[in-house]
Amino acid sequence: MDKLSFEMQQVKATLAHIHQVQELLRTCTIELNRRAIDHDNSKFCDDEWPYFLTHTKTLAGLTYGSPEYKATLVEMRPAIENHYKRNRHHPEHHLGWVRDMNLLDLLEMICDWIAATQRHADGDIFKSIELNQKRFNYSDELKDILRNTAISLTPYEA
Repeated sequence: MDKLSFEMQQVKATLAHIHQVQELLRTCTIELNRRAIDHDNSKFCDDEWPYFLTHTKTLAGLTYGSPEYKATLVEMRPAIENHYKRNRHHPEHHLGWVRDMNLLDLLEMICDWIAATQRHADGDIFKSIELNQKRFNYSDELKDILRNTAISLTPYEA
């Protein structure tokens, strides 16, 4: 095989690889767009909406993870349990919590957490990531990835 034929084979192989990665990224984009459209629509179901209607404003005025926040969640338990069952971006949806999630789930989860902290007067995504590490028992490596992602998605300084 001459040098030009070898080089052309390598160019074709490299272009095939690039095309495959592009297709996989387009698949991710399609799934993320679907999730963006469908995110938390279950909150409007008959067994969730009355609770969210009644308690969302209260939750926004409470500090995430505080005893008062947790007490309000207890009052909302029927809706929250249904919500977790229907929405895989919540660790509680999975038997193994975060360990059973995929990267798309995690990306939707961190976007949800960022948006949730922005609803609270004292919300802080970085404190939430820390609190949730204890709650969901995820690794320091995942905590760093979530933190890095939050930095890239928010106007906050870390």
